[in-house]
Amino acid sequence: MLSFAASARHVGRSQLLRATRRSYATETTSKKPSNLPLYLMGAGVAGLGSYFYLNSTGKSVITQEKSPLDPEDFKDFKLKKIVPYNHNTSEFIFELPNNEASLLPVASCLVVKSSDPEALKDEKGKPIIRPYTPISPPEKQGELTLLIKKYDNGNASKHIHGLKEGDTLAIKGPIPKFPYKVNEFEEVALIGGGSGITPLYQIVTHALSNASNRTKFTLLFSNVTEVDILLKSELEALQKKYPTKFNLVYMLDKPPAGWTGPSGYISKEVLQQHVAPASLNERVKVFVCGPPGQVAAVAGKKAGMKQGELGGILKELGYTEDQVYKF
Repeated sequence: MLSFAASARHVGRSQLLRATRRSYATETTSKKPSNLPLYLMGAGVAGLGSYFYLNSTGKSVITQEKSPLDPEDFKDFKLKKIVPYNHNTSEFIFELPNNEASLLPVASCLVVKSSDPEALKDEKGKPIIRPYTPISPPEKQGELTLLIKKYDNGNASKHIHGLKEGDTLAIKGPIPKFPYKVNEFEEVALIGGGSGITPLYQIVTHALSNASNRTKFTLLFSNVTEVDILLKSELEALQKKYPTKFNLVYMLDKPPAGWTGPSGYISKEVLQQHVAPASLNERVKVFVCGPPGQVAAVAGKKAGMKQGELGGILKELGYTEDQVYKF
């Protein structure tokens, strides 16, 4: 049954990718409604299929015809709640109509802009649009959660942090990224920095929640200080729940006294110690997401919204472009 669900999700992603390629030319724990298997049939996000689960009698019960999100057009969603996370980051929980689920395929992101066309523009007068990856699961009913760090030079993040509960934000998506399939790889390395944790978190929570998962994950998460570590309690809960499938490694630029983990910038030695070797060929995948400088040092610069040539430390260690994906 799980393999059927995985297949259905893959079909949905493929159809959704074709539907969204033409619409996007610019590129960033809660109780489940049921503990029964949830399935996405066809491209439910694009409105081409249906989202349903099997009830206790084994009969399918249609609960949602399509996602409330639109990959073609921006739609306004009301900010339901703001939950401060640390000194510069908060969770922004948006209300999904009719208690619907987002049905977001993994891995994918959304793009956002101000609901007020005059409120968030660049120097040329064009709307500022930015990508964000939700941290709420695709089946979460009624809510979509974005974890957003406020940057001093980030106009979009400052605008969102200025919103009040009851305000709206224009959201479009999903924007498909990497079509993750359960057990496609034996080893997966997740290399992240700062708020770049969100797409990596999306993948690892999706994969580990699947009872058939056999892939081993290692997350190497770099931050400036310990207080900057986002999703810390959630990540540590995953490590505790899946000790043989999830290895969590924190790395700090400015570690506190008594810190026993690695510190400083991500180095060749650190990657050799914690990341599965390139010699595993198609059995290993490395996902990278973080500040542009970190991504360039680890895996080479992205070419706009395209992957760009592989470079940096991973290339020095013998990894190929097929083995590395840059968010």
